[in-house]
Amino acid sequence: MADFQRRKLVQAIGAAGALGPFAIGRSSAQAHKGEIVIGASQPITGVFSFAGKDMNFGLNDFVQWKNANGGVLGRKLRYVSEDSGFKLDQGVAIFKKIMAAEKPSFFYGDSTQWAKAVSQDAVASNAIMTSSTSLAAEVANPATMPQHVVPGATYGRLHEVLMEYIARTSQAAAAKPKIAYVYSDSEFGRDGIPAAKARAEKLGLPIVAEIITKQSGVDVAPEVAKLRRARPDIVVFQGYIAAPMPEFVRQLAEAGMNPQIMGTAWGLDRPAYSAMGALGVRLTGVSMYRYGHESESTMINNMRDYLAKNRADMKVPSPFYISSWLSGMIFAEIAERCIKANKPLQLPHMKAALESMKGWDTGGITGLLADLSEHQIPVGRMYQYDPDKKTMEPASGWIKV
Repeated sequence: MADFQRRKLVQAIGAAGALGPFAIGRSSAQAHKGEIVIGASQPITGVFSFAGKDMNFGLNDFVQWKNANGGVLGRKLRYVSEDSGFKLDQGVAIFKKIMAAEKPSFFYGDSTQWAKAVSQDAVASNAIMTSSTSLAAEVANPATMPQHVVPGATYGRLHEVLMEYIARTSQAAAAKPKIAYVYSDSEFGRDGIPAAKARAEKLGLPIVAEIITKQSGVDVAPEVAKLRRARPDIVVFQGYIAAPMPEFVRQLAEAGMNPQIMGTAWGLDRPAYSAMGALGVRLTGVSMYRYGHESESTMINNMRDYLAKNRADMKVPSPFYISSWLSGMIFAEIAERCIKANKPLQLPHMKAALESMKGWDTGGITGLLADLSEHQIPVGRMYQYDPDKKTMEPASGWIKV
């Protein structure tokens, strides 16, 4: 699609929002018949399969749970997914195939690159909203990606929460804690770093080292030497699921260093906190959601009840499962608001419905009521590994940035 056409479409979307899409109209009752289809390109096999299986289960299970509880104002949801293998060309092909065959109103993908690759086609269709596992800032941009929603805070916002927590908890200290960043040379690793540095500077927190590594197969010894010279009080890891974090920590300990280890989002799941716990480290970091073992969220309780009846081998929902279930909730809420307003499931109306979701109740998944007007949920909460419970437990209240 030409830039001119794209600008015109985005302008039209904005105009539709300004006209108040939730005023009852005459034209589209007929648009709300039959099933509401959610398509997905999930990394069920490949390097991301440990998460992709849970993401596929989470969205599928939400659809089943929602349908068992009346659907969307009586309309059933239907979930159609295929395995992307975490390969971009395959994921894009699946998007085009399901779009042509199933005419979905919503679509879930597996990465930042996928979200960017399908963006023009999704906007041009004028008929779909997308989401994905990506927490990249560029896909939470209502102006350039009007069809996309991030089911949580972006990496940048999570790092801002982290800096706010460090500043608040060090107010009584004689000196500000020295912070080192270690991150992978990937979008997953790099994306939130500029926001982290800007917020740290604003708060007067010194970042004394910035180390970039490959995603895997890392020789950490030279990088540990840099950390030994910098002598940080806190090391923040970003862009890793587990390795090479444990090896960094092991070599730091051998060098007589014991900094506090922190992270964000996907780097706080069981592989990371278990590996760190085995080294005697209490991993600390900022999460978008409550953890699956917590009982304060009615919706996470619903997930556990569903799993107990349907997936007995999955005792506790993982963060990936929770994230895709929440994406399903957002899709369903967008559809419900359009139907109540007698508006068709077209992009201008769906975008406006999304942006009207201020003070939206996620069932306690995010702790605070969610504001999706910026196509993300900019809140987080600090958690720390409890070696006795072998779980991540709350270390702060919810922080909005």
